[in-house]
Amino acid sequence: MRQHLHHVRDFVLPVIDFFYPPFKRVMPLQTFRYAVSGAGNTFLGLLAYYITYKFLLEGRDFHFGFYAFKSHIAALVVSFFVSFVVGFFLMKYVVFDDSKIRGRVQLFRYLLVCVFNLTLNYVLLKISVESWHIYPVFAQIGTTVIVVLFSYLAQRHFSFKKDAEPSYLEEEE
Repeated sequence: MRQHLHHVRDFVLPVIDFFYPPFKRVMPLQTFRYAVSGAGNTFLGLLAYYITYKFLLEGRDFHFGFYAFKSHIAALVVSFFVSFVVGFFLMKYVVFDDSKIRGRVQLFRYLLVCVFNLTLNYVLLKISVESWHIYPVFAQIGTTVIVVLFSYLAQRHFSFKKDAEPSYLEEEE
């Protein structure tokens, strides 16, 4: 499995890096990779949201046993799972490949940030659609902008820090 991930990485990186030269004076390569990967993953998440909301659910509530999800919230959950998996791959193997933190720690931290992002997205989406009566797809696009800003800072300085901080156990030894 790891070998397949590196093959995909070896394909994705040259494609992203090919478009970097015009942006070289504006931003570092890692920031450019984050922007491109994040934009691609955001687009994929919005596409998953749109397809789920418009075609799979057709705007109807999703009844899940004892609870019924509003269609815009059910589409958000599907979008979350799609973008979580793809996003972690991109962040770990394409953008922040210089991080020395162990993979499972990165995954856990990435999950924490993503759950916070999902909660923030949920609250903003709920207010936008149910209180302000904004069309769900447009509301999702708007909330995405806010969530992306927080996400970059959290991923760079928490999930995929460049230098792993020593744990308390390591300091005592």
